[in-house]
Formats: sequence, C-alpha cells, structure tokens
Amino acid sequence: MQGKAKGMITGHTRFAPLLAHPSTHVRTPGVFNAACAARQVDMVMVPLDVPPATLPDIVASLRTVANLAGFVVTIPHKTPVAALCDRLVGAAEMLGVCNVVRKEADGTLTGAMFDGEGFVAGLRHCSHDPAGRKVLLLGAGGAASGVAHALVAAGVGQLSIRNRSMAKAAQLADMLQSLFPGADIRLDAGEPEAHDLVVNGTSLGMKPADPLPVDVGSLAEGTLVAEVVMQPDVTPLLAAAAARGLATHKGINMVEQQVNLLIDFLNGR
Repeated sequence: MQGKAKGMITGHTRFAPLLAHPSTHVRTPGVFNAACAARQVDMVMVPLDVPPATLPDIVASLRTVANLAGFVVTIPHKTPVAALCDRLVGAAEMLGVCNVVRKEADGTLTGAMFDGEGFVAGLRHCSHDPAGRKVLLLGAGGAASGVAHALVAAGVGQLSIRNRSMAKAAQLADMLQSLFPGADIRLDAGEPEAHDLVVNGTSLGMKPADPLPVDVGSLAEGTLVAEVVMQPDVTPLLAAAAARGLATHKGINMVEQQVNLLIDFLNGR
C-alpha cells in the first residue's frame, strides 16, 4: 500500500467478496477491511447476496475475475461451496465444508475452514477455556461442523450434538469419532442441564420470529451460553441466558479471532 492513503481502494486492490444469503446480517466485511487496513494489505471485502440456486454460476464467474483473491462464505453456502472447489485443505477436507476459498495462480480454487479455530480462539480470548468441558452443540451444518471439530481438538471432555435431523447429527458424530477415536462424542440425550457449555451452531436467532434453539430454563447454573450468530449482536438466546444470570459469549468473537487467518490464507500463506 506504499504510495497511497491507508485503506484507499485503487486499481491494484484485490477483491475478496463475502457470499451469503441473505447478506443483511453479515458483519465480517467491516472486521476484515479494518484488519486489512491495519496490516496494510491491499484487499477489500463487500457482501454479495447469492441465492443458493445461483451459487454454481456465481462461483464460475468469480473464477474469471483477474483481481480476485478468493472469497469468504457464510450461511447457507458453507457445504455446497466445498463441492465447487478444486481441492480442500485442513478441516475443510475432513468435514466437506469451508468458509474461505482462495483463487490460485492457475485459476483453481482451494477451500479451507477456519470457523472452528476462530470460535475456540474467541473462547480463549475471553478466558473461557473449552478443555475438559461438557459441551452441547446445537446444529450439525457447516459452521457447527467446524466448531465441533475444533472443540474436540481443543480437548473438551464430552461433546453432545443436537440437530433437527438426527441422521445428520449422527453423520457428524461418526466423522468426528473416526478423526478422534478417544473422544467422548454423543448424540444429544435431551439433558441440557448436564452440560456446562452450550453452543448455538444454527442460524436460529437471526430473525426476530425464530424460536430459541434450547430452553434456557433447563440449563444448569454456571453454564456458558455461546453463539455463532453475529447479527443481532445480542441474540434472543444470549439475552435469555443473561436474564437467568448465565455467562454468555457473542458470535462476533469468532470472526474477530479468525480474521487474520482468513487474510493470510487469501494471501497464499
């Protein structure tokens, strides 16, 4: 960025859009662009509202953009976009989901997944070490899968998975068990009070009419209630948990702690 004002967009600026649907809830672009400016990385992110049916065509078009660094992906595209990549690395390869895609010099696309690392780093940054905790994870989709992988890797004492589709929850549990043979991974037995960390890995809470993903009244005292939903900043789940006197952890922490990983990946590191 030498020779131009910090944060100024020029003809040399690389493009890294965020693919979402809807896009009105996203907060990543603001965090990402501020981090790029602070690090003097000449890259910019704007949200693109991409309906699911158009995703293959949009990804095919992005391949042709010469100044594209890659793109970041959020709800509902984390699983389907993985199938559109030429290769997956790290947790993305293990789970079949990704939240960032890099365009290589030869035009091919490499997908990675940093949601889990960002979520665990966010917990630790706020002095909530997940090691040894009994965790109830709500959801088994793209974000939840990445969070589940990172939590087990971080040494949680037990991970119980609750999902609307029990078959999908069982698939995620089986996959994690194969990756971490000694881990205690279960399907939720309907006993939320038996956990001391509850994580909402679903999209419930983004819309005002959404039901709570778990009955907060059933949680034990001392339970930490954590979100991956970033908008609103305080979701109905977090508000209900706080009203009960429970500790809460916002979804924005996940992005704030993974943004440098996203920038480095898009820059080829």
